[in-house]
Amino acid sequence: MRNVLLAAVVATAGLSTASFAQTVGVSWSNFQEERWKTDEAAIKSALEAAGATYVSADAQASAAKQLTDIEALIAQGVDALIILAMDKDAIGPAVDMAAAEGIPVVGYDRLIEDERAFYLTFDNKGVGRIIAESVQAAQPEGNYAIIKGDPGDPNAGFLLEGMMEVIGDEVAAGTIKIVGEAHSDGWKPENAQKNMEQILTANNNEVDAVLSQNDGMAGGVIAALQAQGLTIPVGGQDGDLAALNRVARGSQTVSVWKDSRQLGAAAANIALALAGGTAMDAVEGAEKWSGGEKGVEMNAIFLAPTPITKDNLDVVIDAGHISKEQACEGAMDGVAACQ
Repeated sequence: MRNVLLAAVVATAGLSTASFAQTVGVSWSNFQEERWKTDEAAIKSALEAAGATYVSADAQASAAKQLTDIEALIAQGVDALIILAMDKDAIGPAVDMAAAEGIPVVGYDRLIEDERAFYLTFDNKGVGRIIAESVQAAQPEGNYAIIKGDPGDPNAGFLLEGMMEVIGDEVAAGTIKIVGEAHSDGWKPENAQKNMEQILTANNNEVDAVLSQNDGMAGGVIAALQAQGLTIPVGGQDGDLAALNRVARGSQTVSVWKDSRQLGAAAANIALALAGGTAMDAVEGAEKWSGGEKGVEMNAIFLAPTPITKDNLDVVIDAGHISKEQACEGAMDGVAACQ
């Protein structure tokens, strides 16, 4: 159903903006992460199809630079902004700057808790639930570690909420014990690896499963585990190509795939629709949502994610997200997609 709504968003926005020669500015928080390149390609493609122009800036994981970047994008005369916020609190002045110039803002994949921003993302609590469900199915009890994302990103909190909805009762009952929990600054794999190393040391390597909040960090976690000769269930998200190969190899249990092509196309067309005068609450598929820390009511669209395990690896291969050769290199026995 949500894919139908998304198609309607894209179609409606495209029809309403085709006659405008608009420019959309995109502010990336940390473009070095693999998945953002897929998002960017989808945004560019949708804008090109609508006859619009793409301009961008990479904040390089600096909240201060992101404000300067957005100021520069506004100075270039953009008609709309898509912002992947580095820090949920520090981004406020950017929204103020855009509002002062009458420029609509789409908060992309990360919450900007401001009624003046349209919130477009995947169901992040749902992602957290899927990660925990998949790992718990493989390891129903024992010592768990939770490797969280950047403390300034609300998604880290939403993911944790979803995870705890799944394992909370077992934690309370003592069948699952959380023996380590740490934020990883910038969602960086190297920070996640250090966190995992410290958790392993503190627990004499007695860790049975890891809930990692994204695939890049899962890679760091798995590097720390492999250095100790350990293979245990590890969950992540984003559908990173390396992570999907780890799923085939058996070192990662699940990667929750959020099809960035859908998200990017929707963001571009929503931005164009808003720039063309469409009200936020008139965007097809928009719903009212107030689940943020401050309870601000916003207009939002949440797309549904897809868990990828060894049993349905064919989904991402058939979708063209990854080639069979990339996904299946070194695959363990029993992965149907790799036969």
